[in-house]
Amino acid sequence: MATKTAPKSTNTKHASAPAFRASEKLAGHLQQLLVDLTELSLQGKQAHWNVVGRNFRDLHLQLDEIVDAARDFTDEVAERMRAVHVTPDARSARVAEQTTLVPFPDREVDSAVTVDLITAALYATAGTARRIHDDVDAEDPTTADLLHEIITRIEQLAWMVDSENRVANESVPPQINA
Repeated sequence: MATKTAPKSTNTKHASAPAFRASEKLAGHLQQLLVDLTELSLQGKQAHWNVVGRNFRDLHLQLDEIVDAARDFTDEVAERMRAVHVTPDARSARVAEQTTLVPFPDREVDSAVTVDLITAALYATAGTARRIHDDVDAEDPTTADLLHEIITRIEQLAWMVDSENRVANESVPPQINA
């Protein structure tokens, strides 16, 4: 009985003709979003480990929800980058160098302060997605759909965590009545 062997490599270059390839501008926009989402997940964990004070347990659990969403979106953005032939870079040095988020403290943080800091990080991340949206949409509406999902969820999480510190009918921004 003859044994089958795998065919030998022909050492030929793999060539493909992708239907779409991101421009440098699109690549840069997606890289920025990847970095900010990565930093959001890291800050969420830093907060999770170091939050103390009132409503600790609920906030501790809510921070895990934020981290999970940020990590999921980080993976989706990185995989979308690969699909449009961009190499994602979320190494720690790149994230530290490129993030637009304000650093999170390296110590215990009161729960009310944590709420404010994480809310700011969430809105900053959503702000990145909103800032790049129109350019992304003009070049690749499919990727813009991913931005819609990210903006929707990140802003929902910001509203939810921010509500921990709000005072009914006194906190800004004022409600728009339709």
